[in-house]
Amino acid sequence: MIHSMTGFASTERLYDFGRLTWELRSVNHRYLEIGFRVPEEFRSLEPHIRRILGEHLSRGKVDASLRFTPSAESASSSLTLNRALLDRLLELHAEVASISSTEQQADAQSLMRWSGVIEEQSPDPQPLHEAALELLAEAAVGLQSSREREGIQMDAVIRERLDSIEKHVGDVREWLPGIRDGLRQKMLTRVADLKQPLEPGRLEQEVAFLAQKIDVDEELDRLDAHVHETRNVLERDDPVGRRLDFLMQEFNRESNTLSSKSVDNRTTQVAVELKVAIEQMREQVQNIE
Repeated sequence: MIHSMTGFASTERLYDFGRLTWELRSVNHRYLEIGFRVPEEFRSLEPHIRRILGEHLSRGKVDASLRFTPSAESASSSLTLNRALLDRLLELHAEVASISSTEQQADAQSLMRWSGVIEEQSPDPQPLHEAALELLAEAAVGLQSSREREGIQMDAVIRERLDSIEKHVGDVREWLPGIRDGLRQKMLTRVADLKQPLEPGRLEQEVAFLAQKIDVDEELDRLDAHVHETRNVLERDDPVGRRLDFLMQEFNRESNTLSSKSVDNRTTQVAVELKVAIEQMREQVQNIE
């Protein structure tokens, strides 16, 4: 089964410490390229993020984005009062008041704004990190499923074009004997118009030479072989994008040769139809993992 390199997945979950949201987007690329945007407290997870995504994907440009919204309880519980610093500030305030012979009370808001009086305690990162990686694994499975669903549609398009190519090849095979006979008849007509005798066997030599020049049996055989191989590749479970891309090049090679050897309007039209079908397949193959 083939997989597209285009996909999207999003997972979100609410924990005691807050809400985590992963968004994964992927597009086609020659290799697996991973970029991510995560809050600073999750930066140390970079190797694990790459490992998890690499376990599920082999090609494509993947953008991973993590959003973290702390819960109100978690945010408030992380604030603590530095009692030692506050006591020292109160002592200094009292000392200044005694020196200046004033009895002005210390302002609580001013004291709280003093650097270091209110401290923010960093939460234990391990539960955060474990939850983020677990949620990422779920998102990666979702992205893989998204790419698989699109791959099913691409598979149908490619198979339809293969059926079309197979039919065109069969048509040309049926036409070939008539094309050869028509070519021989044209040669006979031209010789008759010359009104000059030919050397014994010369006509047969010329007909054989032209028949060999326009012979496309090998090209038709290879086109049939490519159709068969492409169908086999589509049944494989491993990434086959590069193999299919190579087969598209081979399809093009044979269709070009068929076009260059054509001496009949029907085979010329078939060569054009083949090029159209091959190009439509190639557009799909460029997005296959």
